Amino acid sequence: MNSNDDRINYLDHAATTPMRNEVLEKMLPYFTEKFGNPSSLYSLAGEARYGVDAAREQVAQVINSRENEIVFTGSGSESNNTAIKGTASAREMRKGHIITTSIEHHAVIHPIEQLEKLGYDATYIGVDNTGLVDPEEFASAVRPDTFLASVMLVNNEIGTIQPVRHIADLTRQSAISCGADVLIHTDAVQAAGKISLDVDELGVDMMSLSGHKIYGPKGAGVLFVRRGVVLDPLISGGGQERQRRSGTENVASIVGLGEALILSESERLSNRSRMQRLSNRLVKGIIEKIPDAIIDDKRLSHVPEIINVSFPGVEGESILLGLDFKGIAASSGSACSSASVEPSHVLLALGQAPALAVGSVRFSLGRHTTDEDITDVLKALPLVLKQLRAFPSST
Repeated sequence: MNSNDDRINYLDHAATTPMRNEVLEKMLPYFTEKFGNPSSLYSLAGEARYGVDAAREQVAQVINSRENEIVFTGSGSESNNTAIKGTASAREMRKGHIITTSIEHHAVIHPIEQLEKLGYDATYIGVDNTGLVDPEEFASAVRPDTFLASVMLVNNEIGTIQPVRHIADLTRQSAISCGADVLIHTDAVQAAGKISLDVDELGVDMMSLSGHKIYGPKGAGVLFVRRGVVLDPLISGGGQERQRRSGTENVASIVGLGEALILSESERLSNRSRMQRLSNRLVKGIIEKIPDAIIDDKRLSHVPEIINVSFPGVEGESILLGLDFKGIAASSGSACSSASVEPSHVLLALGQAPALAVGSVRFSLGRHTTDEDITDVLKALPLVLKQLRAFPSST
């Protein structure tokens, strides 16, 4: 992917990833000769059921869980919603308290906000200027009626790795002290293929994953639900997934997710040094070529693949359009609507001023990213900024 051919220089892997050929090959038979409904009893259905069971085994192997603790969903967002709304709905008293952070994905924040409208309480713990949560502050928010704590493993906008195990341990200690029974959930959608997903090491009761972030298919997600955790399903009907998620299984995509997760985990450690080298080169180059760029150059608690940088006086969307014109795909930390450009809630939580936060760009590297891709960005970015700053109307 470089500027010398017709391929896009794709640096938006945190948004989605291209499907691997190996994954597609595993999926194809389940669109054609193995098309049966896994819930039926004849042999054709058995082939489809075997595909789902094999994928469940693959996921369980990667995250170190039992196979019956794996629930296949339609997306990471559905997994998050099921964990949050499902545990709330399963409570005898339809009220209680949830703890989360101010930098969660909207697929966590919005379900909690919906529960607040129904009478539940929520506490949103802030972060420091690198995006890290203070585990002691998080745990101190536990109340006798706290039933759920949700903290993401890797942030999708800035790449911060939260100390989930430490947070989980302190939260459980606080829960014991005040007589609460707290479940720990983590949104690990951006962590897959980057850091360990071992649920025992993380100390979590529930964990959300998504297929299309790891070179698998869109439309397939996972929710790990530790044995003994009770939750009500979001979708009722045929009782698939052990009564936890009804609906005929998306067999081909489930098969693809399992294969993608196995491949990502098998390559995770061997990819670390290359990702770190490319990331360091991009960060260093941006600092050298654009002195007023706002970027965490140390990045001590971040995955190397996700790099967020803000540029004073320019809107992120304008930068993205300029980069796109030069064949480079990245993303913005802003939420754009037809009427306005809103700054990212994550960057605001880091303490950035709104005027600066709207000038943010996220570069996210992937398995196909090359040194030439980084060179292209470091050539194009200063030119785009120079052009935008030459026309005040663009800011």
